[in-house]
Amino acid sequence: MADQFQVQILNNVSQNGLKRLGDRFTCAKEVAKPDAVLLRSADMHSMDIPSSVLAIGRAGSGTNNIPVKAMSERGVPVFNAPGANANAVKELVLAGMLLAARNIGGAIKFVSALDPADAEMEKKVEGGKKTYAGYEIAGHTLGIVGLGKIGCLVADAAIKLGMHVVGYDPEITVDAAWSLPSQVKRANSLAEVLKSCNFVTLHVPLVDATRNMINAESIEQMKHGAVLLNFARNGVVDEVAVLAALDAKKLSAYVCDFPSAKVNTHPHVIALPHLGASTREAEENCAIMVADQVRDYLLDGNIVNSVNFPTVVMPRESAYRIAVANANVPNMVGQISTAMADAKLNIHNMMNKSKKDIAYTLLDVDSKVPKKVIDQIAKIEGVLAVRYLPQEG
Repeated sequence: MADQFQVQILNNVSQNGLKRLGDRFTCAKEVAKPDAVLLRSADMHSMDIPSSVLAIGRAGSGTNNIPVKAMSERGVPVFNAPGANANAVKELVLAGMLLAARNIGGAIKFVSALDPADAEMEKKVEGGKKTYAGYEIAGHTLGIVGLGKIGCLVADAAIKLGMHVVGYDPEITVDAAWSLPSQVKRANSLAEVLKSCNFVTLHVPLVDATRNMINAESIEQMKHGAVLLNFARNGVVDEVAVLAALDAKKLSAYVCDFPSAKVNTHPHVIALPHLGASTREAEENCAIMVADQVRDYLLDGNIVNSVNFPTVVMPRESAYRIAVANANVPNMVGQISTAMADAKLNIHNMMNKSKKDIAYTLLDVDSKVPKKVIDQIAKIEGVLAVRYLPQEG
């Protein structure tokens, strides 16, 4: 009988996603020895993650709430769902630009404060509306920092709304380059974007290189009265510098998805409660993507969209498969192959790839692999995890 996998669910994850796992997976909130963990925003840094965990799947793009480094040291891949919520974020970015350009937030507060029983209400509306006069975004220039799936969709939508678009991404992928509309002007630096745009929207991950990338120095390079939009991560913006720029009228508005004690009360800040991926469609897309990835890894060892492991997809050519995660050091493949040869096992097919400090190998073997061989590979210095994945039936 095939092994049953236990999956711990830390947040409400779309049932349509969980159904993709199939009959060999049992999902629950409380699991003593989970084989995998699926989550959205739950903070795993303070958790005692059981040694039984083989994979972690984040139904979203960011993985700051997961101890990725610690999992890498244990040979545990962390999966995410890049692009699955891209359309939802794109639509919110467009809404953010319109909110800022048309002073919609202030206008709503003004109308809400009117007394509907006041006979002068209509007159007060007409008298007060001039305070909230805005401008049209068509004809203005949008700068996009980060040209992944979200950035490309935002670019396409902005162009269709009549905007000029300037994009910057020093690490743009081939797929993203193909997806980028031809009308987008490619900038050679962040400064080039900041100097030329009326709106600047950020779509970069939070890493050391992007932390506080928008600071007092970079804001000084922006056009007077520009609008800054941040639907990426709170840490990519220095909030103190942004508030100072708003007070000095260097920036006309800051639109973000990250409320905080610093920004919430400022009249020119539009802060939303983490709504970027909060649509039914996005939540379902993320859950389906990450469930498919975790299932494929647990059953066949394939890895797609892992933030800490290389992409390794090898179609099965044998019922007997071994998956090895190890430190990316010389002669690991040689030692693994030697262990197989010493046991007189023939490797039918093999794939090995690395990503920074982690390497990962899949081997399809022509015959059943004894447990002692798996144990021998596990003892090789630098091996982090070994899994034997015989195919049932």
